[in-house]
Amino acid sequence: MLDYRLSDETEALRTTVREFAREVIAPQIGEFYERDEFPTEIVRQMGELGLFGLPFPEEYGGAGGTYFDLCVALEELARVDSSMAITVEAGVSLGAMPIYRFGTEEQKREWLPRLCTGEALGAFGLTEPGGGSDAGATRTTARLEDGHWVINGSKAFITNSGTDLTSLVTVTAVTGTKPDGKKEISAIIVPSGTPGFTVGQRYSKVGWNASDTRELSFDDCRVPEENQVGERGRGYAQFLSILDEGRIAISALSVGLAQGCVDESVKYAAQREAFGQPIGRNQAVQFMIADMEVRASTARLAYYRAAEKMLRGEPFKREASIAKLYSSEVAMDNARYATQVHGGYGFMNEFPVGRFYRDAKILEIGEGTSEVQRMLIARDLGVG
Repeated sequence: MLDYRLSDETEALRTTVREFAREVIAPQIGEFYERDEFPTEIVRQMGELGLFGLPFPEEYGGAGGTYFDLCVALEELARVDSSMAITVEAGVSLGAMPIYRFGTEEQKREWLPRLCTGEALGAFGLTEPGGGSDAGATRTTARLEDGHWVINGSKAFITNSGTDLTSLVTVTAVTGTKPDGKKEISAIIVPSGTPGFTVGQRYSKVGWNASDTRELSFDDCRVPEENQVGERGRGYAQFLSILDEGRIAISALSVGLAQGCVDESVKYAAQREAFGQPIGRNQAVQFMIADMEVRASTARLAYYRAAEKMLRGEPFKREASIAKLYSSEVAMDNARYATQVHGGYGFMNEFPVGRFYRDAKILEIGEGTSEVQRMLIARDLGVG
């Protein structure tokens, strides 16, 4: 029989993160959000809680947990705020995970201890201004010269790339041409502050306003040849595998937002009165909230299943895409329903659902659009 009950350790983690999100993040995140400000001290506290090191071995400063533990933590964070959830997700799956999966032992020893404790943040520079979903159309280049990679080009929409805690960005760059004529793409670590590496201003975004997202540029930026991550020419393939895992994490984040919409709607429906009674007594409102709970619960099962297959060492690409596709659309639907339950107050930024509504749309875009997920699912089924 399938058993999706959490272990005692994971349940304790869920409780701890839930309390932190409600007691530390919830009371102050709205102010950071409206000021479009990155809350460095909250992020430090999440590091002290061990969230950035959850899926990494203790020998590198991690907590010795699993990727599923990370997903559970992300769900609880996103029930309160998605900006802080994506900061952890990107810091772990995009910042630290490529080094852990593909880096040399020296790179792991140098970078992972600080990344795992949250003393430092890492980012991954894949997307380019003219690329979007076509990540293989990389134009950023890197050439070897006197034992150094010389990097030129730009990246767009890079999370965690310009905070006071950011210590590195791993970028993909064209390092040559393969025998078949296709681009040879490699991954290279660029430490913050490297000459020729410029971090742009924070984007003015619709949502995720308390997270850090920027454009990066490289002008004859030189780093040691030893900063190459993994095998030369395997950078694109490596990152695709990282994205497969990341989609499960984004699914968990989406479920958290969807469940947060339920939480806020249940609370509001009990407090708000109209026509002499709480609006929660109206069947129309009851049905909206019930449908929201059904969607969130079903989406949770989807990411649980994908994580289960990943942890078993079984192929999970299709399940990850299904989870990411379904849960991101569920998050968007629940944000819309929660706003409707709140009426005019749902359109006010002082209420959490206003923030949820603004945060939900990017979940259908980031780490693979809904259209890309459908394409991947169809391909895995042998269609096309």
